[in-house]
Amino acid sequence: MTPSANPVRVLVAGLGNMGRSHALAYHANPDFAITGLVNRSKVELPEALIGYESRPSFPEALLEFRPELCSINTYSDSHAAYAVTAMEAGCHVFVEKPLATTVADAERVVACARANGRKLIIGYILRHHPSWMRLIAEARKLGPPYVFRMNLNQQSSGATWLTHKSLMQTTPPIVDCGVHYVDVMCQITDAKPVEVRGMGLRLSDEIAADMYNYGHLQVIFDDGSVGWYEAGWGPMISETAFFVKDVISPNGSVSIVMDQNAKSDDIDTHTKTAVIRLHSAATGPDGRFLRPDEDLRMKGEPGHQELCDREQAFVLRAIREDINLDRHMDDAVQSLKICLAADESVRTGGPVKL
Repeated sequence: MTPSANPVRVLVAGLGNMGRSHALAYHANPDFAITGLVNRSKVELPEALIGYESRPSFPEALLEFRPELCSINTYSDSHAAYAVTAMEAGCHVFVEKPLATTVADAERVVACARANGRKLIIGYILRHHPSWMRLIAEARKLGPPYVFRMNLNQQSSGATWLTHKSLMQTTPPIVDCGVHYVDVMCQITDAKPVEVRGMGLRLSDEIAADMYNYGHLQVIFDDGSVGWYEAGWGPMISETAFFVKDVISPNGSVSIVMDQNAKSDDIDTHTKTAVIRLHSAATGPDGRFLRPDEDLRMKGEPGHQELCDREQAFVLRAIREDINLDRHMDDAVQSLKICLAADESVRTGGPVKL
């Protein structure tokens, strides 16, 4: 592709699975120009990224390369500090979810974006997936109150389990993955969360004594809606019903029906929907359903890399078209608040009022 005359200069920090995918998205988009890469250790990169200069220190790379956009894909505990540093240096920021590891830090990052007039985009990749957008739209048509039934369990081994253990040095699964699906709940209902409950269990001696690799949260909204989310990582996790995405209302339900051959640790499985099933609760005088369930077959769905390409295209538009991101940032804080409340509930054994 022909490079843009005025591409957005971007510094990419963190070169794990998501960081590499986002870097490839910038590399392939002529309206971006990668100024440099940041990773604390040397990592194997895809051929397309080998030619870019890499540094181990984010603050030093920020001063050296002077980008317009910082793409922060590091471990969660560095997200807030890096984002604030970048915005105070005049950069727009894309930051992978979760936005921070505490609500106070998440609110500090959002306040910094507003104070400095910078764009802050959080990596909720499902917001850019046409099938998930359709799921949310169909669920909203049903009307509240809702029951949300969601999980994403991963039977991980080898390199995937190593990645999960690294993530759990700072963040449990119900927070790291939970923010995605709690965000889906919040997009469907405009109600406010009022109470969160959580439970968790450490199922492996390979993680810290105060960490757990299986967790379950429940959230109650002020319109009466309720939801649960479950996440487990590790070689002991069952693949039975590992992917449940179900929304129920008095008027019916909308569900994702997963391919039975899908594997739980396949990154593309986490976003593909295969079939969206619509069920109407309407019945006739004889008590029988008025119409059969309708299956929407989601053909030609974007894969993981294409979703990252779409997400970074949105980042570009947010900058170039000055898109208002107030709801986007507020939603990110809200979903994180719910998941961190669940983590607090796990650790204290009691419900958390919001």
